[in-house]
Amino acid sequence: MKNRSLPLIAAAFGFSLLVPFLGYLYLGPLYALLFLVGYLGGFVLWIAAPPGASWRSIRLPYWLTLAAFVLLHKVEENRTAFFEAVSARVTGTPVPEVSLGLILALLVIPVGAWLAIPLLVRRDPEFGRFLAWTFFASMGLTELAHFIMPMLANEPYGYFPGMASVVVVAPLAWWGMSRLARGGTA
Repeated sequence: MKNRSLPLIAAAFGFSLLVPFLGYLYLGPLYALLFLVGYLGGFVLWIAAPPGASWRSIRLPYWLTLAAFVLLHKVEENRTAFFEAVSARVTGTPVPEVSLGLILALLVIPVGAWLAIPLLVRRDPEFGRFLAWTFFASMGLTELAHFIMPMLANEPYGYFPGMASVVVVAPLAWWGMSRLARGGTA
């Protein structure tokens, strides 16, 4: 817990709950649970891991994971109508209309935080590492839910929108998590 003050831990914990709460408000309980895996999971991993991983040690896995997420995974989800598939085949609730609140809650806040990781790891190393943990946990753990979705849909197991690109995104995130887990020795 070296370099992790109580106010920092409280802020990180609050952020870990904020994003799932916003997911619940805008998308419902399934998405809130999925976001909780990445954000609260990232918080727990951050607390458990030794401090000190440098930006240099996570730079390559970060950029590769981010690129795979944006250029492969989000494109696949959009082209295969992931949210519509979850709505029609799993939750039965309509996909919400795009609104300023939805964009702020589920795009600007979480993705903005992840985009700030390179700067924050250098300026406020522990909070930056916390955000890096949430990023890698979201990409390496939460995204595995694409493989569970066919079972939640109560249909024969098969492709679910977004599933194919997870085989690229998740291992890259695991690499980042392994670098963070080594702390100052990475």
